[in-house]
Amino acid sequence: RSLATDASYVNTDDDNSSTDTSAPDADTNQPTSILDNIPLLGDIPLEDVRNFCFIAHVDHGKSSMASRVLEITGNLGSEAQSVALGNNDGGGTNHSDGASGASDSSSSNSNTNNNRAPNDGKEKIELLDTLSVEKERGITVKATAASMLYRHESAVGPSGCLLLNMVDTPGHADFGSEVSRSLSSVDGAVLLFDAAQGVQAQTLSVHEKAKSLGIKIIPALTKVDLPSARPVDVALAVSDLFDFDPDAVIETSARSRVGIRDVLEAVCSDVPHPLSLPDDDGTTLRAKVVDSWFESLRGVVCLVQVLSGSIQEGDRVSVIEPAVDDRKTTYGKETYSVQEMGIILPKRHRTGKLSRGQMGYVIVGLRDPRQSKPGSVLVLSKDLPMVTDMKMPTAGTNLASVQSVLYASVHPMEGDGFDELAAAVDRLALNDTGLEVNKTSGSSNSDGGPFLGPGLRVGFQGLLHVEVFRQRLLDEFGLEAIVTPPKVPYTIRYLPSQKFKRPDDAPSEEVIEDLNLWPAPGQKYKVSEPVVNVRIMAPVDYAGNVIDLMKRRRGTEIQTKPIDETTWLFTSRMPWGEVVTDFYDELKTTSAGYASFDTAESDPPLQEANLSKVDIVLNDSIVDPMAFVCHKESVQRAARIVCTKLKENLPRQQFVTVIQAKAEGRIVASERIRAYRKDVLSIGGGKTVGGGDISRKKKLLEKQKKGKRRQQNTGRVQLSQAAFNAVISRS
Repeated sequence: RSLATDASYVNTDDDNSSTDTSAPDADTNQPTSILDNIPLLGDIPLEDVRNFCFIAHVDHGKSSMASRVLEITGNLGSEAQSVALGNNDGGGTNHSDGASGASDSSSSNSNTNNNRAPNDGKEKIELLDTLSVEKERGITVKATAASMLYRHESAVGPSGCLLLNMVDTPGHADFGSEVSRSLSSVDGAVLLFDAAQGVQAQTLSVHEKAKSLGIKIIPALTKVDLPSARPVDVALAVSDLFDFDPDAVIETSARSRVGIRDVLEAVCSDVPHPLSLPDDDGTTLRAKVVDSWFESLRGVVCLVQVLSGSIQEGDRVSVIEPAVDDRKTTYGKETYSVQEMGIILPKRHRTGKLSRGQMGYVIVGLRDPRQSKPGSVLVLSKDLPMVTDMKMPTAGTNLASVQSVLYASVHPMEGDGFDELAAAVDRLALNDTGLEVNKTSGSSNSDGGPFLGPGLRVGFQGLLHVEVFRQRLLDEFGLEAIVTPPKVPYTIRYLPSQKFKRPDDAPSEEVIEDLNLWPAPGQKYKVSEPVVNVRIMAPVDYAGNVIDLMKRRRGTEIQTKPIDETTWLFTSRMPWGEVVTDFYDELKTTSAGYASFDTAESDPPLQEANLSKVDIVLNDSIVDPMAFVCHKESVQRAARIVCTKLKENLPRQQFVTVIQAKAEGRIVASERIRAYRKDVLSIGGGKTVGGGDISRKKKLLEKQKKGKRRQQNTGRVQLSQAAFNAVISRS
């Protein structure tokens, strides 16, 4: 069954097929596909547009659900659509029938449809996850979008179809800016809950973001076909925690294709259509930039949402930054010609025109994504004189300004690879707006000393962001890089001192991101560290372990709240420096892998603490990138752990390697790696040099000692990523 491109409907169920040249009848039982009906897009009114996204905790099935939605709406082809519709006839009420139907249909059609998931039960989630790091790790790093057509009785247009603009979002807290950006461009969100794991920490965070924007939230359970699923218990817990109607929670399974159509029906019925701008006259173009990324051959590609008017290839456009808070609307004199545009299905499909309500891609010849930040608006160049009188979309905050929470130095593995690394990081930053790159080669905050050489100072959104950054450097550019232990910014308030007098024009308080700027020993100062609110979801059986871990990490205001019979919510106020080290690994260890956690901004965001900087010294040379900050009460314990781990990870050399930890001007821990030593007195066969003459032996031993002493002064300790990881994990 398909809908012809001339908007006529062909019925193939009967032997005597008939063709109706009028608009297609709004029969919800008949499928349609956007692949065969591109011309219909221009006739769909704004009342028939639904913008929605999927939000959930990590690994709760967002990308799998999005892939199944693309399948059932025909974006992956008619054969995949027929299989999906055959398995969704029973909706979400008969799980066993739906699962068996998926297996039978997949087996019979596996050779004819390459877009469909293989019949081995594994999900093909790479339809929207395009980066290699996303496919390898099974996570979503960057939000993506796709447009679909779906027949529904609520359609008011002549086609009887709704235009669905769907956005798939990341689930990890490190990529929360991508979630906020997506939520600001939709009118509804499907909040997914794992039927086996239930409510998790990041679930609370994304729900709060969606609720704060006032968009419609539709609850749905995923993975209901798993043997460990407890859909009734999870639905009741969800209703108690988020005030949902338990009967309104949709049961789904992307693997068995169960309940996918129920999700689409709920989106069509419950998500409101986007509102038109107050001064929309039908011709004035305003297209909001949802996201932008860089491609080496085409430059910047913008994902836009047309709010009013229309845009087509050949138009001259300008980029406007609407007023945010106290900032006025700004724009430059540059104009750009629209080179290409179209919709995303999820692959790009060139249409040459985008109308009001549509979401698609636009290429205008920009070379830097920062020229079209999320929240910017494209207008026709001829309308620039009227910009000040136009009603612009209000984002409430600048979505493009993402504040880094971690800072680390990035160094090449080889000493002469700095220029190549700097060019690769610049290219990567074009597609990752969460990166904050400072090119200060040779200065104190980028010079790795005699061990690492020059590097870059980079700001990140979290530890997972650091790992993804390293992997993308390797996958996309083939570069091995050393990333030093991440550090959080500290606020230093200097106190009056007779011995250390600061210049009159020097500020009494400053924020330092580089520990090289830490006050010298003996100087009087107060330190304020950033703190965050931590939420942990864990089984009640591990409550004691979780509370003990939070106390050891200097957590305060610890509270507990039961979610259901098996899961508790733990909240605490905790120093950010304690969270970004190995807190997540230790939490997983203490809870047997069942716990999840999320962080949020704390009020106030800073607290005074008795902290001390610990320097790592190798053979009397300070390794600045290995320095770390910890509480003075735990300085000696942490220093001993780091020295011991460095002894295990640093390679043995031809000379002695002395590892020391120094705090407040004194050595607090020390380890020693013995040197390789050749037996210079043996000549093989059990014979010794010089027979019984002791003077000859002493001469050889003295010569060896001089060589070792010379190597001790000129030798260079080889540092690896494992050595820096030893500083991150201090438990």
